[in-house]
Amino acid sequence: MEDIQEISDVRFQGIKINYLYVCKRKLWLFSKNITFENTSDKVLLGKVLHEYSYPKENAKEVLIDNLIMIDILSDGSIREVKYSSKMKEADIMQVMYYLYYLKQKGIQKQGIINYPKEKRKEVLELTPEYEERVKQALKEIEEITTKPFPPPVQKQKICKSCAYYEFCWG
Repeated sequence: MEDIQEISDVRFQGIKINYLYVCKRKLWLFSKNITFENTSDKVLLGKVLHEYSYPKENAKEVLIDNLIMIDILSDGSIREVKYSSKMKEADIMQVMYYLYYLKQKGIQKQGIINYPKEKRKEVLELTPEYEERVKQALKEIEEITTKPFPPPVQKQKICKSCAYYEFCWG
């Protein structure tokens, strides 16, 4: 695949960037509309956390281009609210993708990941290094999601708490 120059070349939901760093099989299954999130207790807990965290924020769950959903949008930043920092790299790369996507549209923002349960936050800036990592991630997502079959199952610590656990291991 050629080098990705513009966001219009490859467009993905932010969750796909996240899944790339969590589990490539999950990414492939999700990309084929095989989803189990609606039956997952962990996903439900995350939705409740989103709903009740930061109640004074007006711009919550902002959908951009019918593609990326930003948890909280403010003047200078975009914020993602995450249940836990266990998947920190995936969380960071999801925010970096959002920052990259917005930059392609001429919008400069800072990224913040809030972990309300842990009472902490991660402040992020889109650097040239992160831009390159996002471009590489987009290429890898394209490669994985266009394959005819999912990647093989790989046992990870997170498997037992994953919405796809029964599908992969049952």
